[in-house]
Amino acid sequence: METLKHFNDSLEYIESHLDQEIDLGKAASIACMSKYHFQRMFSLLSGMPIGEYIRNRRLTKAARELASSKTKVIDIAARYGYETPESFSKAFKNAHGISPSEAREGTRPLNAYPRLSFQIQIKGAVGMKYKIVKKEAFKAIGKDISISTENGENMVKIPQFWQEAYETGFEKELSEKAGSLGLLGICLPDENGRMTYAIAAEGDGGILPEGWREYSVPAADYAVFEAVGPMPDAIQEVWKSIYSEWFPSTGYKQASGLELEVYPEAGPDREDFRSEIWIPVVRK
Repeated sequence: METLKHFNDSLEYIESHLDQEIDLGKAASIACMSKYHFQRMFSLLSGMPIGEYIRNRRLTKAARELASSKTKVIDIAARYGYETPESFSKAFKNAHGISPSEAREGTRPLNAYPRLSFQIQIKGAVGMKYKIVKKEAFKAIGKDISISTENGENMVKIPQFWQEAYETGFEKELSEKAGSLGLLGICLPDENGRMTYAIAAEGDGGILPEGWREYSVPAADYAVFEAVGPMPDAIQEVWKSIYSEWFPSTGYKQASGLELEVYPEAGPDREDFRSEIWIPVVRK
């Protein structure tokens, strides 16, 4: 429960700064996590990127002001972070379906995007199966892309990266070199809310094909979760459950280190396809 409490505290900070500059680094610090993990967790729990949520909340408050005050549109636009009335009007119309001037008339309906509050989900007798695995440090080889966790980019670009790996033959070439774990998706976060995502396999570097890299995965205790079903939906649902159900209800917290997606078998489109998520953890 402590995890979600900290997370809700960060939402309180965002709510109180909708008419000011919002520092996502500070919001993440309040949530006791890195900016990368904060943005990723928010997207997984809410189904929308943090930037979209902030924009919707600001436009909800702006609509309320337009309907209940005589404050100039240009002043309301500036208060909620828009540099010009034109950019504000465009965003406002996208959110509400009407212009700011029409909202001021008070005769047209407006959309309201409510403030979020996260709670642990109780799902009766159905529990999440996991195991704790101690894994020694190892080397991996593969290819990677750099992507952002803002605006849900990672949820789109990672499946596209895998599709490209299948189409170009890279996945087949890498599979021939794979160790006991099979193919890996390695998540390497940085402090700016971005991540490097590698499609890789256990192995030493040596002379690598052009465009390939070597990765060092540190030793860690991993919480391992199984996902069953076609990609990417099955594994994305498990990611969501880990943060919304498992972390808040156990004595573990996420440790520094690299997150792994493990694909020990072929056939990611199968209904019975099995994959795993490995997250470095420590006891609270």
